[in-house]
Amino acid sequence: MHGTQGAREGARDAGALDEAELRASDEARNLRALAVIERLAMAGQPYTLSQLATRLSIPKATLMRLIEALEVCGYVSHVPDSRGSERGLSLGPRAARLALVTLANNNFTRAARSLLRALVDRVGETVNLTALDGDEVLYIERVETNEPLRMQMHPGMRVPLHCTASGKLFLSQMPVAERRAVISRLSLKRMTPRTITDASLLEAELDRLAARGIDNEEFVRGMVAVGVPVRAPEDGHVRAVLAVHGPTARVTLEQLMGLVPTLRETATALAPLLDWQRASKVEAMAKRAEAEEGKAVAATERSES
Repeated sequence: MHGTQGAREGARDAGALDEAELRASDEARNLRALAVIERLAMAGQPYTLSQLATRLSIPKATLMRLIEALEVCGYVSHVPDSRGSERGLSLGPRAARLALVTLANNNFTRAARSLLRALVDRVGETVNLTALDGDEVLYIERVETNEPLRMQMHPGMRVPLHCTASGKLFLSQMPVAERRAVISRLSLKRMTPRTITDASLLEAELDRLAARGIDNEEFVRGMVAVGVPVRAPEDGHVRAVLAVHGPTARVTLEQLMGLVPTLRETATALAPLLDWQRASKVEAMAKRAEAEEGKAVAATERSES
């Protein structure tokens, strides 16, 4: 009798442990997925599977299954990688849409727009905040000038790296090897007669730019632009670019370059609004959940023995 009761209690305990193990496993898997998405978002360039596994301390086999699931859902995309046989990983279109919806409904957008509006009042031309998204520039936020002659664009649009002020600034701040790998993947399409379509000439232009981005009618004929970096306070890495642009009928490139100090003031004010450490926080939570999962598995094994 007592033996039967003990067996039943043991079965209940084992079932409870199995349920706890399952919950811990699901939590760890969900947090790993968030860690992958946020790491790719913060990277600014594609990662190989090996690089991502190392950064997140996740076994490659586990990570591969997770990437496959995220890719099916549209949160992760593969891009060609000229540096080796592995393809690069970047955020997919669904992640970009989610980011835009989030930005449209959070305090960051309201605070950023307030700063950008104040900047437009000071400089008199359209300003925009952009991020690096794979091999393109993504418009995060934008405030238009009240002048009737202006270029119509909106958050969520993507523009090329090689012929825009923001794109050239992102490229100029990359390590040389990484920059060359990115340029080798770009089509360097001619958008205007001024577009630089030769890789070696583009490299020379990027070396010359230093910490500014310049578009001298290279993307749209009759439009000039200048950009400055928005750097993470913790490590100084370029996470976004703040740019101003206007038509040559109203402003010259030299006049826009004279606005660089004003742009840098706003860039400094924008930097603290961005949560640079969120990815590392999610990674820490994922590792903690993984440790809890290990404890649950060990407890189950002890009960079965």
